[in-house]
Amino acid sequence: MLIRPENGTDFDEIYDLVKVAFETAEVSSGREQDFVNTLRSGDGYINDLALVAEEKGILIGHIMLTRIMVVNGTEAFEGLYLAPISVKLDHRGQGTGSALILESFRIAREMGFRAVFLVGDPKYYERFGFRQLDSFGIAYSPEEIPAVNVMALELTSEALSGVSGKIDFD
Repeated sequence: MLIRPENGTDFDEIYDLVKVAFETAEVSSGREQDFVNTLRSGDGYINDLALVAEEKGILIGHIMLTRIMVVNGTEAFEGLYLAPISVKLDHRGQGTGSALILESFRIAREMGFRAVFLVGDPKYYERFGFRQLDSFGIAYSPEEIPAVNVMALELTSEALSGVSGKIDFD
C-alpha cells in the first residue's frame, strides 16, 4: 500500500470512494463526498494533509485534515479537523484507515501542528488517543452534536493546556 497526497487526477475517484464508503456508515448525511469538495476549496485546505491510500494503482482510502480554529475573543489556536476518512468496503478491517490516520498525524507533527479535532465514533477514535473535547474545556458548535462524538487529540504533549474557547464545526 502506498500513501501519498491527493492530486487533481484523483478528485473524481475520491468523490466516488467517499460516497460509497459512507453509504454503509452508521451515521451519514449522504453528502460527505460534497463536504470533501467544500473543504478542498476552502482556506483551511492543506494538500500535504489530504492523503490517499493506493494499492496496485487503485485508490482504497482517503483522509483529510484541514485547518480549524479554537477562538476565544481575540485569541485563536490553530489545529486540524479530521474529516472525513473513507476506506473501500473490501479493504476495511485491514489497517488502511489506521495507516492513513497515523501517517497524517506524522506529517502534521512535522508541519508544526499540535492538535487534531473531529466529530466521530469514540469506539473507533479512542484507540488513537482521542478524548472527548469537553475534557479539555473547549466548547463547540453546533450544540446538537452529542458531546461524546466531539473529540480532540494532542499531537504534542500538553498542546491544549491553557487553550480555551469554541470550535465551529459548521
